[in-house]
Amino acid sequence: MFLMSCNQYFNLAFYNFVNLIPTFLFIFLLTINPLVITTAIAETFNVTEKSQELDLDPSIIENSPVIQKWIQEIPDVSSQILHEPSFRTRYRFGYSQFPSNNNSGGIFVGVEDIFIGNTSLTFSANYNSDLSNSSNPQNNRLSVGANVQYYVLPLGNYVNFAPMVGYKYIETNDYNTGGINVGLKMAFALSPNGAADIFFTQSFVSPSSNNEVGVTQINVGYAITKNLRLSTEIGWQNSIKQKDSQVSIGFEWMP
Repeated sequence: MFLMSCNQYFNLAFYNFVNLIPTFLFIFLLTINPLVITTAIAETFNVTEKSQELDLDPSIIENSPVIQKWIQEIPDVSSQILHEPSFRTRYRFGYSQFPSNNNSGGIFVGVEDIFIGNTSLTFSANYNSDLSNSSNPQNNRLSVGANVQYYVLPLGNYVNFAPMVGYKYIETNDYNTGGINVGLKMAFALSPNGAADIFFTQSFVSPSSNNEVGVTQINVGYAITKNLRLSTEIGWQNSIKQKDSQVSIGFEWMP
């Protein structure tokens, strides 16, 4: 009986030990990641010394990538404001509705703010067209143009403006015109790196001529991923012969 009891106790202890193995593994996996992080940090600087120097708990340094970055190298904030734009290049495509042209539908494609070198000069181009294939000239709508703009304030500013110059061709309701396009573009970065912003553009095609056309555009973009945004745009064209409107919705790809 005594031998059987010992065997029973041994089997019970062994059974409990086996059941505890997953728990030990779980605890080990929980601790190994901070251990690896702490080791990696220790290779560049001593956490204990820095915590005493900055009067911070070591765990705060270990768990804060921002503090670690600043300890290793203090960033040049003024340089970031000058050279890191608060908005990004945007490749645009989507659907357009033209209420002033019998609500005909169409497409738009374009690109906004391709940076030219490490300067404040950018390039933009766009194409808008109806897809009605109608013989009725009132349904026809076409707009194509390209321009450059120079942002006056540092690119890191959340508010900026840029004089612009380029060429634009417009065709609407059996009327067409084309010529130099000059105006002003304003940028309101609601969140950095293109997460959300508003652009307002006012320009004039063939200014001071009988075919002058005033073009007003308001574009709002909101990022749904790091590189993809939803975009909406409202636009108006005013000329002596025709007043047009446009509503667009689409996507913007930010490389």
